[in-house]
Amino acid sequence: MSTTSRITAAALAAAMGMTALAACGTSGGDSADAKTVTLVSHDSFNVSKSVLTAFEKQSGYKVRVLKGGDAGKAVNQAILSKDNPQGDVFFGIDNTLLSRGLDEDLFSPYEAKGLGHVPAGLQLDKARHRVTPLDYGDICVNYDRGYFARHKIAPPKTFDDLIKPRYKGLLVTENSATSSPGLAFQLATVAAYGNGGTSRTKSGGGWQDYWKKLKANGVEVVDGWEQAYNQRFSGSAASKGKGDKPLVVSYASSPPAEVLGKKPAPKEAPTGVATGTCFRQIEFGGLLKGAKNEKGGKALLDFLLSRQFQEDEPLQMFVNPARADAKVPEVFTKYGATIGKPATLAPQTITKNREQWIKQWSSLVLK
Repeated sequence: MSTTSRITAAALAAAMGMTALAACGTSGGDSADAKTVTLVSHDSFNVSKSVLTAFEKQSGYKVRVLKGGDAGKAVNQAILSKDNPQGDVFFGIDNTLLSRGLDEDLFSPYEAKGLGHVPAGLQLDKARHRVTPLDYGDICVNYDRGYFARHKIAPPKTFDDLIKPRYKGLLVTENSATSSPGLAFQLATVAAYGNGGTSRTKSGGGWQDYWKKLKANGVEVVDGWEQAYNQRFSGSAASKGKGDKPLVVSYASSPPAEVLGKKPAPKEAPTGVATGTCFRQIEFGGLLKGAKNEKGGKALLDFLLSRQFQEDEPLQMFVNPARADAKVPEVFTKYGATIGKPATLAPQTITKNREQWIKQWSSLVLK
C-alpha cells in the first residue's frame, strides 16, 4: 500500500479475512496527551504488534491509529480538517495525491532520521522535507489464474488486451475520484496513450478514447480497493468464491498475500499480474501542521523510516520499503511481480492536470 491504497495486510488483513487493525497501542487518550501520538492513515495501514510495542517502550509514547477509508478519502478528510487536525502524523499520501496535500499546506517540514538511506528518486519533496517517502509499489491489473485456466483463455498482459472482446465484462476497477489505486490506474492509461489526440499505442485516440472502449467492454467501477479486491475479485481469498470478476486493479505485490501462511507453499500464487498495466506509486508520511504533539510526531516519523518498521512493511502492507538497506522477505520476492518499467508521470504533470482528468474520466465512465 495502497495504499495500497497498495496492497496492505490490513488491506490484506481484510483481503484474507483477518481482523484489520483499528487502533494500535491506544491508551484511551488523544493527541493532546503528551504521552500519546496519533497517526492518521488509510484503512490499509498495519504494523506488527511487537514492532509497535518496541517503539512505544523506547520512545515512551502510546500510538493511536485513526483510519479514514481509502487513501483518497483519507487525504480528503485530512484537508477538510486541516485547521483542527485529527492527529499528529499522516501516513499514506502518495504521488498521485501529493500535490493536493502540499498545495493545501497540510504538513510541517521535518527531515526524518534515516532519509539518507532512501533513493533520491523517491524523494519528491527533497528540497523542503514536508513529506517523507516510506514505501513504494506498482498498481497493476491482477488476474485469477484459475478462471483463465478453466476457460482456456490467456490472461491479459497489456492495456490493449483489456479492450479485446474476450475480456468483456471481466474487469473491476476503483473510482478515480475516490480511490488512490483507481487514480493511479487512470494515470497509467494517460502515460500509455497520451492526452487528447496524442496516441502512443496502436489502439489510438488518447486515454479518453481508451476509456470509452474500456467502458464499452464492460468495465465495472466501485468506490475503493477493498470493495474491488475483497468483494468483486474472484481470485481473492476474502471473496470466498463469491466474486465474479477475474480481473481487478490492485498491486504487483498482491499475489504474496494470497499464499501467506499456506502449507505446503504453492509453486505459484493463485493470482497473477498483467505486467504491462502498471503504474509506480510512492507513499509518504508527514507531520501534520498544527499537530498537538509535534515532538511525538517527529519521533513517530523517525520510527516509520527506521529499518525495524521498514523491514516489517512488506508482509504487513505488501509494499516495498523506501529504505534501500531494508531486507525484504523471500515470500514477498518469490510470489510478487517485479515490474521493470512501470508507467510514470512527472509530479508537475499530475499536479497540472489531475483534477481536469478526474472530471473527464467521471464524465466518460460514470455517466
